[in-house]
Amino acid sequence: MASVPSLASTVQQRLAEALSAALPEAGSADPLLRRSDRADFQANGILALAKKAKGNPRELATLVVAAIPANDVLKEIEVSGPGFLNITVTDRAIVDTLAARAADDRLGVPYNPDAGTTVIDYAQPNVAKEMHVGHLRSAVIGAAMVEILEFTGEKVIRRHHIGDWGTQFGMLIQYLIEHPHELDHKEGEEVSGEEAMSSLNRLYKASRALFDSDEEFKARSRDRVVALQSGDKETLALWQRFVDESKIYFYSVFDQLDMEIRDPDVVGESAYNAMLDETCRLLEESGVAVISDGALCVFFDDIKGPDGNPTPLIVRKSNGGYGYAATDLSAVRDRVGNLGADTLLYVVDARQSLHFKMVWETARRAGWLNDKVKAVQLAFGTVLGADGKPFKTREGETVRLVDLLQQAVERATAVVRDKDEERGQLTEAEIVEHGRQVGIGAIKYADLSTSAVRDYKFDLEQMVSLHGDTSVYLQYAYVRIRSIMRNAGDAKPAAHPELELAPAERALGLHLDRFAETVAEVAESYEPHKLAAYLYQLASHLTKFYDQCQVLSASNPPEVVENRLFLIDLTARTLHQGMALLGIRTPERL
Repeated sequence: MASVPSLASTVQQRLAEALSAALPEAGSADPLLRRSDRADFQANGILALAKKAKGNPRELATLVVAAIPANDVLKEIEVSGPGFLNITVTDRAIVDTLAARAADDRLGVPYNPDAGTTVIDYAQPNVAKEMHVGHLRSAVIGAAMVEILEFTGEKVIRRHHIGDWGTQFGMLIQYLIEHPHELDHKEGEEVSGEEAMSSLNRLYKASRALFDSDEEFKARSRDRVVALQSGDKETLALWQRFVDESKIYFYSVFDQLDMEIRDPDVVGESAYNAMLDETCRLLEESGVAVISDGALCVFFDDIKGPDGNPTPLIVRKSNGGYGYAATDLSAVRDRVGNLGADTLLYVVDARQSLHFKMVWETARRAGWLNDKVKAVQLAFGTVLGADGKPFKTREGETVRLVDLLQQAVERATAVVRDKDEERGQLTEAEIVEHGRQVGIGAIKYADLSTSAVRDYKFDLEQMVSLHGDTSVYLQYAYVRIRSIMRNAGDAKPAAHPELELAPAERALGLHLDRFAETVAEVAESYEPHKLAAYLYQLASHLTKFYDQCQVLSASNPPEVVENRLFLIDLTARTLHQGMALLGIRTPERL
C-alpha cells in the first residue's frame, strides 16, 4: 500500500508551501513543526527565517497565514508571541487521516527508505552457568529492538555472543573425562531446562572442588585447556556436550520469556577462534597495536589509569593467550566483512562502555569500521531490589532468572483469577495461560518502560498492578475494547469525517496519529521506552474517552456509535501492534 501521510506531515507540507509563497527567497524553508499542548501543532521556523531576511517575525507570520488557501485540513492558525504559529486542524482531517491508517495493515508506519543491515548482539548467557537477573535486560531490550527494526524494514541479523570458551572448560572437560557419565541421559528421555542446568551445576561444583584441592587434577585441567585451544578432537567433542546441554537450558528460559532464539543465531566466543591470529597480525602489521611488556596492546591518549599512565586495550596477553578484545575485534571483522553490516548494535551492560569504546576505536584505526559502518552500544543499567541495591536473594545470592519469571507468573495468575471471580468468563486453562502472558509481559514492560541506561527497581506488586504505568493496564485497555466490540451487535466500526468530535475523541485521534512517527523515532534512536510511553499515553487517552464519550449508547445516533467504534477499534489495533513490537502479548479476554 502507498505511504499513509500523518497529520503532521500534511500540516508541514501546507505550511512549507505558504512559507515559500510569502518569502520566495527562502526557498524550501522548514516551518519547524512540532506537536503542542496549546494547540494541535506549533510552527517555530518563522523566527529564524525572519532573522535571516532581516524582517519582523510577526509580520512574516501574518503573511504566511494569509498565503494559506482555504482548505479542509487547517481549521485555525493563531500568530503568537514573536512569530510562533499555533495551529488547530479540522475534525475532518483527523478522521480522514485515521481512516487511511485503519485501511493499512501497518497502521501507516512506513518502511525506512534508508534501511540497511543491522547485526544486533544481545542475550549473551554463559555455557555451563545459570542465567540470573543480570541477563534479563539484554534479552528483553534486544528482542524488542529486533522486532522494531524489522518492522521498519531493516534487515536484522541476530547474534547471541554466548560465553562458550575459556580456561574454565579445561576443568570441566577433564572432570567429565574422569567421570564420564555425569552428563548422560536415558535414551529417548526428553530433558528439561531445569534438569540440564542441575546436571551442569552439579558437575561445575564437583570439578571446582577437585580443582581447588587436587594439584594433579589442576595440572591435568590446564593441559586440557591447551588441548581445547589446539583443536584436539576428543576435547572438542566433550566441550560440545557442555554447549549442547547448556542450550537445552538457555532455550527453556527464553521460551519462558516468550522469546524466539534460533540455533544459527547462537554464535559464541568460540566461533572466532580461527580469526584471532590474523586479527592480531593485521593490527600489529598496520601499527595499530604494539608489543608492550610482551603483550600486544593498543594505546589511547584519552584513556589513562588512576596512576596517570595510559590504559591499553590488551589484544593478546604476554603468555600468548587471547583476551576478550581479540574476540570482539574478530567479531567486528566478521560482522562487517562477512555479514555486510551497516550497523553493529550491542545491547550490553553500561559498565562495559569503556571496553567497547576501546574496541571500536581500534577497529576504526584498522579500517574495519568507517563512515559507512557504525557501532552503537545500547547500554543498560542494573536491576535493583526494593532497597535500591543490586537485586539479590535474602541470603545475598544472585537471583536466578527462572525463579524471577516463576514469581511473576504466579503473582499475575492470582491477579487474573481474582479479577475473573467477578465474571467467571475464563476456564482454568485460560486463567493459567493469561496469567503467563500477563506475568511475562509485566516483567518486560517494567524493563522497557524505563530508559535503558537507567537502573530500575524490581517491584513485582507494582508490575502486575491494574493501575498506573504497567503492561497490565495496557492489556486491560485492549481487553475492554474487545469486549465492547463483541457487545456491539449489528453496529460496525465506520469512519464519519462529517461529524464534530468531542474533546476526548480529538485527543485520542491526535495521539493515534503519532504512532508511525513514534515507531520511526524509536527505531532510529534505539529507545524502546519511548514506544512504551506512547502506548501508556494512548491507554490513558482511552480512559478519558470512556469517561466522557459513551460508545454503545441508545441515545447516540448510529453514525456516532460507528465513529466511536472506529476510534476504539483503531486504538485496539495500535495497542496490539505496539505491544507486539515490545514482545508483549495482548489477550482477548482477562
